[in-house]
Amino acid sequence: MYDSFDRKINYLRISVTDRCNLRCYYCMPAEGIKPMDHADILRFEEILEVARFAIDHGVDKIRITGGEPLVRKGIVSLVEMLAKLPGLKDLGMTTNGILLNRFAHQLAEAGLHRVNVSLDTIDPVRYNQITRLGSIEDVFRGIEAAQEAGLTPVKINCVVDKSSDEPDAQEVKTFCRENDLLVRFIPRMDLETGQFSVVEGGDGGHCSTCNRMRLTANGDLKPCLFSDLAFNVRSLGVEKAYTEAIHRKPACGSINHINQFNNIGG
Repeated sequence: MYDSFDRKINYLRISVTDRCNLRCYYCMPAEGIKPMDHADILRFEEILEVARFAIDHGVDKIRITGGEPLVRKGIVSLVEMLAKLPGLKDLGMTTNGILLNRFAHQLAEAGLHRVNVSLDTIDPVRYNQITRLGSIEDVFRGIEAAQEAGLTPVKINCVVDKSSDEPDAQEVKTFCRENDLLVRFIPRMDLETGQFSVVEGGDGGHCSTCNRMRLTANGDLKPCLFSDLAFNVRSLGVEKAYTEAIHRKPACGSINHINQFNNIGG
């Protein structure tokens, strides 16, 4: 399908949970957030219904996000179900990598094509400061397991304050070059102030060519990350929610007062 600005929408990002096993300072407070009620989170069957409709209407790329998607019980089964949908060409996942060593081979066997791993520094002390929880060694093991499982090319998502010239970013860049990884530098964003810019090494931030829709864990279809617009697939039905979201996709992002990064999937 095309939106009102003649952009072909072929990319659906699916947030499967708002829960996360880290507390990155730019994503949530140290004490965490009040999680969604389990009853509000879409069942796998509901996610598949949205995915089927989207694929039937031009989507050929799906990315699974969170929160942290690997904390969702049964995530490998969901990947397997999505991978079997006719017409889907690209099935990826964004993860913080903490649990990736445990799941990489299962995910590959289920049909996942590739992963993006969040990594803002390669220094263990800085990593703990940024994430507040977790061990960077788990991330390194997860990256290695993903490569061994064939979830390639493994892409590294590195959040920067202003530019990739920052010391942490430069060290991540060297790490990626030495380990056959692709790196994307993502300027730190703020939903409430509308602060965002173009991703270095990726295609995010280009509003004029944006091809994305987002499905939140509680069923809101969002046409834009930086917008309060949301169309719930449970209350409206999949077809109406999806078509409304497409037709009302804004020309450019502005602000988002009703979501946080942990529940919208980035």
